[in-house]
Amino acid sequence: MKHLCRVVMVGALFSTGLAAAQNTQEKDSLTAEKLDEVLVKAVRVDANSPITHSNLSEKEIVKRNLGQDLPTIINFLPSVVTTSDAGAGIGYTSFRVRGVDARSTNVTINGIPYNDAESLGTFFVNLGDFSSSVESLQLQRGVGTSTNGSGAFGASLNLLTDAIESEASGQISNSFGSFNSRKHTVKFSTGLLNEHVEIAGRLSNIASDGFVDRASTDLKSYFLQGSYVDDKRLIKAITFGGEEVTYQSWFGLTPEQLAEDRQFNPAGQYTDENGETRFYDREVDDYRQDHYQLHWNERFDNKWSANLGLNYTYGRGFFEQFREDDDFDTYGFDPLVVNGQPVNTTDLVRRRWLDNDYYVANLNLNYKDNKADILTGVSFSHYDGDHYGEVIWARFASQSEIRDRYYGGNGKKNDVSAFAKANIKLDDKFQLYADLQVRNVNYETSGIDSDLAAFNVDENYTFFNPKAGLTYAFDTSNDFYFSYARANREPNRDDFQNNPEIEPEQLNDFELGWRHRKGNFSLNANAYFMYYNQQLVLTGAINDVGALIRENSGESYRLGLELEANVQLGKKWLLQPNLTLSSNKNLETVRSFDGEIQNLGSTDIAYSPEVIAANAVVFQPVKSLQISLLSKYVGQQFMSNTEASLSQLDDFFINDLNLVYTIETNSIFESVVFTGLVNNIFDVEYISNGYYFSFDDDFSNPGTVTTVEGVGYYPQAGVNYLLGATFNF
Repeated sequence: MKHLCRVVMVGALFSTGLAAAQNTQEKDSLTAEKLDEVLVKAVRVDANSPITHSNLSEKEIVKRNLGQDLPTIINFLPSVVTTSDAGAGIGYTSFRVRGVDARSTNVTINGIPYNDAESLGTFFVNLGDFSSSVESLQLQRGVGTSTNGSGAFGASLNLLTDAIESEASGQISNSFGSFNSRKHTVKFSTGLLNEHVEIAGRLSNIASDGFVDRASTDLKSYFLQGSYVDDKRLIKAITFGGEEVTYQSWFGLTPEQLAEDRQFNPAGQYTDENGETRFYDREVDDYRQDHYQLHWNERFDNKWSANLGLNYTYGRGFFEQFREDDDFDTYGFDPLVVNGQPVNTTDLVRRRWLDNDYYVANLNLNYKDNKADILTGVSFSHYDGDHYGEVIWARFASQSEIRDRYYGGNGKKNDVSAFAKANIKLDDKFQLYADLQVRNVNYETSGIDSDLAAFNVDENYTFFNPKAGLTYAFDTSNDFYFSYARANREPNRDDFQNNPEIEPEQLNDFELGWRHRKGNFSLNANAYFMYYNQQLVLTGAINDVGALIRENSGESYRLGLELEANVQLGKKWLLQPNLTLSSNKNLETVRSFDGEIQNLGSTDIAYSPEVIAANAVVFQPVKSLQISLLSKYVGQQFMSNTEASLSQLDDFFINDLNLVYTIETNSIFESVVFTGLVNNIFDVEYISNGYYFSFDDDFSNPGTVTTVEGVGYYPQAGVNYLLGATFNF
C-alpha cells in the first residue's frame, strides 16, 4: 500500500505543473519575487518583527560554499556552536543555538518540515551540497514564530531554495583541499521561457577522507525544479535528494588516545584470528533520501493570497558494523557445539536499517493591506518508518540465514497543527504581533527493538502555543521590541527508549530587543529569558549509535544577552561582530555518587557555554577582490549537568581566512570566481564536542560502591584549506 502511495504522490507532484520562483526584474506588487517569498512567509518574519533573527543571502552563503556542510556555513551567526564528527566540516556535522542541540531546532525547507519525525534530528549529510541550492535562510533564535513540524526550543532555521532566473545560465564549480576533500557541482537554468516557464537543476558530488582517520565521506546529490509564473500565480515542482556513504567516527577519543594521536578512530577495530589488530572497511552509514515538493501560490487580488505545499520524502539506508565476540542471545541464535566445544559467541557483520515514508500537506491563507498582515494555516504530516536489523555474515551462524532479521519494528507519527498570526500597525509608532497555534501529535511504535525487547509506545499530545509581541519605532533609526512565546515539544524515539516515562518539555520565552540602523552602522541588541519545565537536557552520555542521551531536568532556565553589529568603515572595510553572554542553569540537580545521594542545587546545563563570540573583518581593496578574517570564540562548557570536573570542555578561539576573487570576462564565460578558505589559520588544537558518562562499580570491591567516570572527545582539524573555481556562463 505504501509503495502505491509513493507512486501516486510523485505522479501528483509532476503532473500538476511546472513551478516558479524569483524574477530579478521588479514589475509591481505581483512580481515573481514576492510570489516566491510566499513559500516561506508562514515560517519567516520581517525585519521589524518582535522576533530575534538573522538572515543569510545566497551572496553570503556562496563565499564559504566549498563543500562543507550547511551547519558549518552558519557557524558565525550569533549564539551558534558547530561541530563535526570527522573534524573538517564534511560529513556528520551538527550545531547548537543558545546551548540547545539540533533536535530542539525546527528546520524547514520551503516551509516543509525537515526534522526527522522520530528522532527530531536534522541530518544535512543526507543532502550533500544543499547550500548550492539555497536562495536565502533565516535563523530565528528562541521560540520564534509558529512553524510547521516539531516545535522550536532553541531556534528555527528555514531555507528557501533557488529562485527563478530570468536569463538562461550555467555554472560549473570545483573545489579541492586538505584531507583529499573535493566538490564538483554543475548547475543550469533555462531562464524564463515564453516569460512563464523555467527549468533548473544541479548535480553534485562531495568527497573527503576526513581529518579523523578513515572518517571518509562520499556524498552524491541532485536538485531539479520546474517553474511556472504569471502575474497572479506561482507553481513550483521540486525534487531533491542525495545518497551518503560515511565511515563512522562517533566513538570519540579517550584522553589517552587523544594525547597519543588526535586523528585516531576506534570505529571498526577488531582482532583477527591471528591476534592482529585490524579495522573493518565497511563500518559505514549508507543512506539515501529523496524529496518531492509541490507548491502552488495563488494571488486572488491585491489583498488575498493562498499557498498550498505538498511533500513526500522517501528515506532508506543502514548502518553497517563489525561486531567481535557478540553473544548469540543478542541475535536469538541457538548455542552450538564445534569440535566438541560449546560456542555461544561469534564475530559477525550486521546492518541496522531504516526505511521510512514522510508525507506533508500545508495550506496557508493570507490577507494583507496597509494596516494588517494576517496569515492562517493548517499543516498535516504522516510518518511511517520501519526499523530492523539483519546479520549479513557470521563466523558461527547457528540456525540463521544470510540477511536474517534479528529484530524489527515500526513507528508511526501523525502531526496536525493550525495557526493564525497577525502583524497589525496600530499607528506610526506601534506594531502588534500575535500568533496562536494548536498542535496535536500522535506517536505509536510496535515490534521488537534492537535489544530484542518489545518496544511499544502509544502517546497523544495536544499543545497550545501562544505568542505575542510589540514593536515600537522610536524614530527612523531605532526600534524596540518585546515578545513572549510558549512552546511545547514531544519526546523523540530515543527518549522513550531510555525512559518510557519521559515527559514532554515546555518553554516560556521572553525576548526584549533594540535595533539601531543609521548610515553605515547597525546594531541589534537582544536580552532573552527562556524558562523551562521538564526541559530535555543532554546528559552527556551517548547511546549505541552515538546520539547524545536526554532526560527531563525539572525546572531550568537560559538567560542571555546577544549583540550583533554591522560597521562599514569607509568603502573598503566592514566589521561584523556578534557576542552572546548567558547563564544556563538547572534549578536543582540530584545525583548518586559513590553510593550516596547528593543534592548539588543549581548547576550549569550541559553543553551551554556562557560566552560565544564571532567576528568578520572584511577588506575589499578593489571591486573584484574580497578578503575576510572570520573569528570564533566559544567559552568553556560542561558535558554533564553535575558540573563534573572531568566533563569540562576548554574554551577555544579559531580564525579562518576567506578570499574571493572575481574575473569578469567577455568570452564563453560571464565570470570566473576563485575562492579560497583556510580554516583554523593558527593551527589551534581544539575540541568542540564530546561526551561524559558514569556508572556505579559495585563488583570490584564487594560491599563498596565506586562511581567510575569517563569521557570521549571529538578533536577538530588544525590548519586546513579548500580552494575552488566557479565558471558562470
